[in-house]
Amino acid sequence: MTTENAKKSATWARTPERSNMTMMRIMSWISLRLGRQAGRIVLHLIALYFVLFAPAARRASQSYLPRALGRPARFLDLYRHFFCFAATIHDRIYLVAKQYDRFDIEIHGIPHIRPLIDQGNGVFLMGAHLGSFEVIRAIGRQVPGLRVAMVMHQDNAQKVNAMLAAINPEAAMDIIPLGRIDSMLKVQEKLDLGMLVGMLSDRTLGDEPMTMVELLDGPAAMPVGPFRMAALLRRPVLFMTGLYMGGNRYQVHFQPLADFTDIPRGGRDAAVQDAVRRYTELLNYYCRFAPYNWFNFFDYWQSVPASLDKHTDKNSDKNFG
Repeated sequence: MTTENAKKSATWARTPERSNMTMMRIMSWISLRLGRQAGRIVLHLIALYFVLFAPAARRASQSYLPRALGRPARFLDLYRHFFCFAATIHDRIYLVAKQYDRFDIEIHGIPHIRPLIDQGNGVFLMGAHLGSFEVIRAIGRQVPGLRVAMVMHQDNAQKVNAMLAAINPEAAMDIIPLGRIDSMLKVQEKLDLGMLVGMLSDRTLGDEPMTMVELLDGPAAMPVGPFRMAALLRRPVLFMTGLYMGGNRYQVHFQPLADFTDIPRGGRDAAVQDAVRRYTELLNYYCRFAPYNWFNFFDYWQSVPASLDKHTDKNSDKNFG
């Protein structure tokens, strides 16, 4: 990947996270001081504001929605897209505060995750910026033994940690920052404790190994680093998404993604590519199932150099070995 494209890739990742943090600060203030009912009213104004006065995010929504909906996007679709994003950020405040009784959460795929938790060897959860990953905090009573640590880029981890600690000091202890010398060791420590390690695996953070996939009928670049980490640590991987279904309703879905526990070293690259393909298939399915839950508000389908796959093969072990 060229230097220019690497910088562009890093920009894609940073911009949405800044929007997320800004909205979270606003919603945190409203939620903790005015209450949830007042916060839900303000959500409508926030969604309308983003539709009218956030041109870059609006263009991204207009690019994505026809792919997921299978038809042109109308103004109401744009509004529903931004409202869904605002609603999950708002609910995150209460999930971090452990006010789980506020929500009606339907879980699909318990038979996929229950045996892996019982084995106690650790599991990777590969999510995406699709719905709310935070909602997994609320299902512990229905899935006993479920303990999750979240892996995030170091800069984002510091910001999110500070925000979560202001709401609930205990919440900040479950985040592992990437970009440090000991990041891989900390991930392995959590896995060895039988924990689930979650990663949002649909964005790049710069000059990282990536591969081309077909996402919603268009070419997109998908990072392979999270899957290579799981392969190097020889752990099973589940896809997880917590979809917002309106009101106080969520659906949590667990789906088998890959099992790297017994792959031979020579078969690692092929297994990683298979996992990325499976991950993409699941993104295609759930984006169409709950189209307003996609929270990548930037041009996800921009052009990528044809040499991207070669870059992936050349640098994958160097970055995660």
